[in-house]
Amino acid sequence: MRKLLIVDDESSMRNMLRMRLSDTYDVVATEDPEQAIALALNHKPDAILMDLMMPRCSGFELCQSLRTLSYTALIPIFVISGEAGSKYRDHCKSIGAKGYFEKPINFDDLRKGLETELNGKPAERRAHVRVRMRVTLRIKGVDVHGMPFEETTQTENVSCEGFLAPCRAELTKSSIVDVFVAGDRFAGRARAVRKEGPGAPWQKYGFHFDDRTAEWVLHSQWV
Repeated sequence: MRKLLIVDDESSMRNMLRMRLSDTYDVVATEDPEQAIALALNHKPDAILMDLMMPRCSGFELCQSLRTLSYTALIPIFVISGEAGSKYRDHCKSIGAKGYFEKPINFDDLRKGLETELNGKPAERRAHVRVRMRVTLRIKGVDVHGMPFEETTQTENVSCEGFLAPCRAELTKSSIVDVFVAGDRFAGRARAVRKEGPGAPWQKYGFHFDDRTAEWVLHSQWV
């Protein structure tokens, strides 16, 4: 059974959505938008239904936050709101929402929207949660020509097991680099597993750690 995460501060709306959809979906619900990201990471829902106007964190902010984590970035989000669609529909679409449904909800349309989205090609998810975190790194290794190199680079895309970063040196798939954070703190040895943006002056490479130390910036118990 596919899983839905419902985020709405109104208990009556959460209960109604659960009652009307639980025959088809495994429903997880919360009133707290700040808890929604943790639930999304833990339960791995196939889709998220969220209210737009909630205390402490709006649906706009929550949608943008979910898009910053690679593990949740591809989960389809449907906005369910008491606000007129003409006012917010385009903005919700621009930040990644797949659908906008006004209250009172037309459940036939909602079911059709969910089925259309979820019966398409399943969204790919990375094996490890990636976080937008700006980190300056120093990497050392040997380039494709067999020449040793050492350079400082910066990543804004990290996981417990690796990172994505530009590199002036030309690398092959499986090239090994030593990784340092904060200048001289050895974080481990990482392998280039993919190349992005071919033809650009600075290539971006996805690196996966063969081994890492406690100096690395992200650990599995944190995410």
